[in-house]
Amino acid sequence: MGTTASNAPQPSVIDSLNDAPISFFHLRAAFTAGMGFFTDAYDLFIIGSALVYIKPEWHLGNDQIAFLGSISLIAAFLGAIIFGRLADVVGRKRIYGLEALLMAIGALACAFAPSFIWLLVFRVVLGIGIGGDYPMSAVLMSEYANAKKRGALTSLVFGMQGLGLAFGPVVALTLEASGLPADSIWRIMLGLGALPPLAVLYLRRTMPESPRYKALVRGDADEAAKDMAVYSSGQLEAKVEQKTKPTRIGWGQMLANPKYLILILGTGGAWFLNDYAFYGNAISTPEILKLLAPSSSQLTGSAWALMIFAIFAIPGYLASIFFMDAIGHRRLQWLGFSVMALAFAAIALVPGITHDVAPFLLLYGISFFFIEFGPNCTTFVMPAEVFPTSIRTTGHGMAAGIGKFGAFVGTFVFPFISAAGGIKGAMLFSAGVSVLGVILTKLTLPEPSGRTLEEISGEDVRTATRPATVTSRLAENQVL
Repeated sequence: MGTTASNAPQPSVIDSLNDAPISFFHLRAAFTAGMGFFTDAYDLFIIGSALVYIKPEWHLGNDQIAFLGSISLIAAFLGAIIFGRLADVVGRKRIYGLEALLMAIGALACAFAPSFIWLLVFRVVLGIGIGGDYPMSAVLMSEYANAKKRGALTSLVFGMQGLGLAFGPVVALTLEASGLPADSIWRIMLGLGALPPLAVLYLRRTMPESPRYKALVRGDADEAAKDMAVYSSGQLEAKVEQKTKPTRIGWGQMLANPKYLILILGTGGAWFLNDYAFYGNAISTPEILKLLAPSSSQLTGSAWALMIFAIFAIPGYLASIFFMDAIGHRRLQWLGFSVMALAFAAIALVPGITHDVAPFLLLYGISFFFIEFGPNCTTFVMPAEVFPTSIRTTGHGMAAGIGKFGAFVGTFVFPFISAAGGIKGAMLFSAGVSVLGVILTKLTLPEPSGRTLEEISGEDVRTATRPATVTSRLAENQVL
């Protein structure tokens, strides 16, 4: 007779996490983290629509517009690195929620900015909070996730960015059709970004410390087991273990190790290339559509942007969530880069396509689908998998920071490239960037799909064979 869940030996904390079927506590963690990414996308991309109203009101030049559109991204570079390192040194729980508070404060302050300089300053505050949200939310979700569906769960967090992308044009269309004064429209656009992080601030501050961090870095496996049982409402249980020797890797050790340097190059470099193409195109979408159809109204441009995000980007996020683990995280990344390169090259090289709205929007939409069903999700997921626990948020923060610097470069230089070479020149450059993404992914990154975090990072601390049957009430209450 087979062993039952009631009399099987209890697994360790790590094994219990790796084997637990997806249940409500996973989804609660994903929602808590994901609302930050809804806000990230909304706050970063709504500036493109807001600038249409800010520019004539404050008589801004092209350089000022470029700085306003991109300053949050260079601030996110700093926020990702600072918060990422702090989370490895003092723990995830102690600072989780602080970055959401910064986002809320920054968004509200932007809505009341009295001048260009103050708006620039407040966008920096906002950007630091956005950057800090990347390593915190990604790593906490990956460390709570099981081995089989880790990519889907971490992608689910990032997938909230897709809703934020679509929500921006909805807000823009609603406000543009409302008849409100231009000064009120852009202030409401920017201020609404404070609501989502405030809504989940309590959930973030009450989320327990990552069980993996407590067990492997602090050596408190017994406390980790208790936290896990409480957070899962008693559904997920593990044996109480003796204290183990903490394992820590210093920042200097990390930067002196060729293995970790290659991982930083691979994760951060691919993220840089993806974000150049993604943010350069996405934030500049209103301007790109204006070049495509100069006589179209701002309302028409917002409607086209919403159509692109709703028809192509959001399904791309969903496809990534459902198929990433089956395809493979590394494989999906280079496949996505490959199709992006083809779509961008077709826009640049097919005669007449930049003067015909329907074919252009189709190819432009395909590029967005494969950005989401590919590197935009995988570059977020993989840095939360390939580094050891004691430097996981540090590694993710460095990768995210490098990525946000790529976003800054893309957002800042894209208007100049498109002004010099038109849509064709901008798209051809994005195609070359995507080809580099394929090469870098294949040369530097491992395939983490289907493997435990401990196997990937070399931290497999188990002293016995994993039990064939996991002791967890989740087996009886599985929801996915």
